[in-house]
Amino acid sequence: MDASSCLGTRLVKCLLDRGYTVHAALQNYGKSLFLNELECDDDDKMKKLKIFQSDPFDYHSIVDALKGCSALFYSFEPPSDHSTYDEYIGEVEVRAAHNVLEACAQTDTMEKVVFTSSATAIIWGHENDQNSASMDLDERHWSDINFCRKFKLWHALSKTVAEKTAWALAMDKGVNMVCINPGLLMTPDLTITNPYLKGSAEMYEDGVFVTVDLDFLVEAHICVYEEISTYGRYLCFNHIINQTEDAIKLANMLSPSPSSPQSSENDSRIIQQRISNKKLIKLMVECKPQINDLPANQEESI
Repeated sequence: MDASSCLGTRLVKCLLDRGYTVHAALQNYGKSLFLNELECDDDDKMKKLKIFQSDPFDYHSIVDALKGCSALFYSFEPPSDHSTYDEYIGEVEVRAAHNVLEACAQTDTMEKVVFTSSATAIIWGHENDQNSASMDLDERHWSDINFCRKFKLWHALSKTVAEKTAWALAMDKGVNMVCINPGLLMTPDLTITNPYLKGSAEMYEDGVFVTVDLDFLVEAHICVYEEISTYGRYLCFNHIINQTEDAIKLANMLSPSPSSPQSSENDSRIIQQRISNKKLIKLMVECKPQINDLPANQEESI
């Protein structure tokens, strides 16, 4: 869930390639359109794909999609009738997370939930932390909810509150959950309106403006799922925007117009990186030999 998102579609394809049986839960998305985007013409693989129309606000539709599954990859996309992040979207995302975790707790076959949150649930509001100037942010940190509300960082607020809700419910219900907190996902359709980018100038100056490629993010999800010892949160990125050249390149990609920022020869500084993904990198190095070597008898449903 949501299999029709950019991340979801690529995850479904990769899991089918590796021999898994996959339950793809679509939200207000046509089956034929999803199959076209999946671009899989292998009949044997397609026999292992089961497609469901599932709504994160409809508890029973979630339960139906989860029947027989050993794992769930969960990510949230705002509903089509409320597609932008504002001060109310947090309540919507919290309700969706609550329904999904409750359904997982009621699914006897469920072994692990991989919950996709965001780096924005980590990076905001640490100005008053002791030694903040020299502090590297990582999975142990949480964005300050009051700070996010004060500066109308609705994406960060929504992701933080929803993830905390999911963790509370997972611990209360005994659900084995791990969380991935990705940076800005670099996709061809990325635009300046992406809600992650609110406060991007401050992220840049603070040395915490991180991005992630889709393939890297998918590989991280699979590693986190397949490695038995995974726990807690994993900050996920493979690039940091901390040089003028990188910032200008991203700005030109987001707004390819004459008004886009031009290169400046006067600003050659490199912002000190203040964010760490060491936990995830260590995991991916350890599980790398397994990435292309799935046991032939793998029969779990996801």
